[in-house]
Amino acid sequence: MTMGERVYLFDTTLRDGAQTQGVDFSVADKTAIARELDLLGIDYVEGGWPGANPTDDAFFADPPELRNATFTAFGMTRRPGRSAANDPGLAGLTSAKCGAVCMVGKTWDFHVDVALNIPRDENLELIRDSIALIAERKGEALFDAEHFFDGYKANPDYAMQCLLAAYEAGARWIVLCDTNGGTLPDEVESIVRAVTERIPGTSLGIHTHNDTENAVANSLAAVRAGARMVQGTLNGLGERCGNANLVSLIPTLMLKMGFETGISAEGLRRLSHVSRTLDERLNRAPNRHAPYVGESAFAHKGGLHVSAVEKDPTSYEHVDPASVGNRRTIVVSDQAGRSNLLARFREIGIEIDARDERIADLVDLVKRREYDGYAYDGAEASFELLARRALGEVPDFFRLQSFRVIDERRWNARDELITLSEATIKLDVGSQSLMTVAEGNGPVNALDIALRKALVPAYPELEGLRLVDYKVRILTPNDGTKAVTRVMIESIDGRGDRWTTVGVSANVIDASYNALHDSITYRLYRASIAAARDGR
Repeated sequence: MTMGERVYLFDTTLRDGAQTQGVDFSVADKTAIARELDLLGIDYVEGGWPGANPTDDAFFADPPELRNATFTAFGMTRRPGRSAANDPGLAGLTSAKCGAVCMVGKTWDFHVDVALNIPRDENLELIRDSIALIAERKGEALFDAEHFFDGYKANPDYAMQCLLAAYEAGARWIVLCDTNGGTLPDEVESIVRAVTERIPGTSLGIHTHNDTENAVANSLAAVRAGARMVQGTLNGLGERCGNANLVSLIPTLMLKMGFETGISAEGLRRLSHVSRTLDERLNRAPNRHAPYVGESAFAHKGGLHVSAVEKDPTSYEHVDPASVGNRRTIVVSDQAGRSNLLARFREIGIEIDARDERIADLVDLVKRREYDGYAYDGAEASFELLARRALGEVPDFFRLQSFRVIDERRWNARDELITLSEATIKLDVGSQSLMTVAEGNGPVNALDIALRKALVPAYPELEGLRLVDYKVRILTPNDGTKAVTRVMIESIDGRGDRWTTVGVSANVIDASYNALHDSITYRLYRASIAAARDGR
């Protein structure tokens, strides 16, 4: 391999990843994830299949603005018996708001004969006509060669004819798909090398599934053989056993194999954050043992390991954890906790002497609160407030005296079953004692409205603040309805800035209030800092 060769990254989390059992992305989820992928430096973000479902239709109707990535639509070759110009599926793709289209087509003769039930030459025409139309209308066409490896092993001549039909029609990338996930790395490498004799590797991509736990290995084998595009998903989402995990592939390609990607060293340090952001969106616990980004990926407990790492981390670490946005953990080590805290301080701009005695107290506080269920990796705003409060930097913008929430479920005059929530809240704002009442479509909504009703007159900067995501996780499932819960809230202000806060309690309303309190306080604190900086 030549050092510094470019490999392009294609993310299909929002399309192929959405086919994961139990995953159901909202439009807001898709928008947020697409933005994270763009900031990371991914080359292509596949948004979904316009025309396939209402969510994808709504997403493509108002796609996110991406600075780095090419926003890509997915579709399939024209139907038999239809011309490309008159095919409704292709019409939807050509009109989609995107910069490229990735089109799937058959390359396994078995599927052409049985699934499509058309002559094999006609399938070649489907591919050729569809790619040519997309290349002309959209500027960039990609061909996903479905079941290519199975097709090649069964009939290599025909499988190659399908690839060449797409390539000669103008496809920028020919993507070799191990759709069933049953091909092994040695087979992938051998077949991709054979393909590069007809199609240059700079136009070849790889798309693998994880049915033999080889999706990442197969992708790397294809790259070794000459392919220069890798398709995959964040955290390995995907149908059945998942797709190739880009979170594992990206640092391996960059740090182990020396390839250049669209991701900078700075972008690579966002990798752990992006991985955990996806898990929070899906309301699931991150895999603490995930390579590179897992909480335990650089955790050291054994005495021999700890002793060696203290002398030289490379003795038991294959890469620098900071290079992927992770951190080293020396289990039950106070010094490691201090180091981690100081690293977080640097990230959020807190300047403090490493010898400050308050750091040890804060280390203990963080450990106690995380033991209680707080997850500061996914709630950076709450962590910053915790740290700055400990250092005496956050004023009390308001104090809670009490709140009460009442839920009423009844039949109305129209014989309709309705549920109403009413929140009463008492606050001290400066020298004023305030009490407000508000109704909402649920207890948290009512409490949120009551808070704003009381605070906006004193703090107009809260006017544009709104909640964009709300997640509840059960932390002690064996306790049933008495379980401790963690609430994560994502907020956005009028300028588009986003932040996440966390609350933990056995009472879900109390946990929600704690997260809301942090969200509002964080907005007010940032506003006060900006005002002081501007001399207001």
